[in-house]
Amino acid sequence: MTIADASRRAVTHPARNARDSTVAGIAISNPDKLFYPEARLSKLDLARYYAAVGPRMLPHLRERPLSLLRCPDGWTKQCFFQKHADRSVGAAVARLEAPEARGMATYLSASSVAAIVALLQWGVVELHPWGARRRALHCPDRLILDFDPGPDVAWKDLVAVVRACRELIEEIGLTGFLKTTGGKGLHVVVPIRPTLDWAAARGFTKAIADQLARAAPDRIVTSAASKSARAGKIFIDYLRNTQGATAVAPYSLRARENAPVATPIDWEELATDVRFDHFNLKNVPTRLARMKRDPWAAMAKTRPFISAAMQKSVGYSRD
Repeated sequence: MTIADASRRAVTHPARNARDSTVAGIAISNPDKLFYPEARLSKLDLARYYAAVGPRMLPHLRERPLSLLRCPDGWTKQCFFQKHADRSVGAAVARLEAPEARGMATYLSASSVAAIVALLQWGVVELHPWGARRRALHCPDRLILDFDPGPDVAWKDLVAVVRACRELIEEIGLTGFLKTTGGKGLHVVVPIRPTLDWAAARGFTKAIADQLARAAPDRIVTSAASKSARAGKIFIDYLRNTQGATAVAPYSLRARENAPVATPIDWEELATDVRFDHFNLKNVPTRLARMKRDPWAAMAKTRPFISAAMQKSVGYSRD
């Protein structure tokens, strides 16, 4: 199924037979169950969506441990995170060993479109990958700065801070790629060579966040302060750069009203408020079908080495 086909079919249709309910080779049980009742989107609609956008997701999922938000009866019912492997997950879903505080644990991973659809069949709505791959799980290959605004922060103020981040990281030789989260915030994703360990990655991104906060203390906080202390400010969360921490995958659905999608965007698209369900299951396939250029196309070729000079330039040193 093409992305355009998925857009046209993203309306609930009763499945007529088993063949109608098979997506990417995965049989979808209870295909008519509404996962987003307010948008009339069924489990089958979600499966078709993930089959259509799966090729776009795979470069950001392959060989990565996943934390998964499962909503077996839809987002309005009970949802829960699961990260460890389960025998009930289809064989299309890979297993990999990853380190935890108490030793190694078996995680799930997705390296094919069939695997993504098989996770959906298991009730997974959201996919959250690690920032590192199997071959170097102790060293991230991307850094993430999560900009989380208070509810009273204006869009223009969030944009100003995110753009300031872009300018700062470009000054030190890095490239930031932008993503909506399907919520109120934005992510700046920075691909790097996997040469820093997690402690250094966390320290480096904290230094970036702290430098931004020093330049705009009236707008930015970098610690998880109380809601009252964060009123009118933007929290820059650098703790996603910690072993075992995750961030929502590009093109993942969110378990929120109207099926919002975490969507890669161009920096120029910040001219419009693109948060919450601005991008959603129904319009993202059409967007991708019409898009002439992938906003993240250059990410695979962008792998700078984080030098000691870069770290020093933002005030970080492990010495």
